[in-house]
Amino acid sequence: MKLEKRQNLTQFFYDKCAEHGLKITPQRRVIYDELIKAKDHPTADALYKRTRKNLNNISFDTVYRTLLSFTEMGIVSLVEGYGEQKRFEPNLHQHHHFRCIKCHTIFDFENESYNDIPVPAKVQKHGTVTSKKVVLEGICSKCRIK
Repeated sequence: MKLEKRQNLTQFFYDKCAEHGLKITPQRRVIYDELIKAKDHPTADALYKRTRKNLNNISFDTVYRTLLSFTEMGIVSLVEGYGEQKRFEPNLHQHHHFRCIKCHTIFDFENESYNDIPVPAKVQKHGTVTSKKVVLEGICSKCRIK
């Protein structure tokens, strides 16, 4: 990751913590650092294993509760679990996902036409849509080769 992008994400993290009155502890910092390095939409368990390399006394509960707090604060987003464990990502820009139904890998992609999908009137009757996320499912190229 480019240094400038990492610095911008770190500043965003500091600003959001200050906005919500959340102290920046070593545990929160390590969890966020591992999350912004991740390219795989990690689960809390995966982040727990990664953070233990830097903070061997951190608990799974701390990692999980911190991720939920980050989600509530808008620091990271929750990727739907599709019947699996919750997965997290720091990419807050509008994008969509391709999910492999065999290995469960999730890939990000951008598509302007998906961003502009009209909201059906029946949905509008139920509430206001605040974001649109398209999830395509299929078999990734690695699994297809197997």
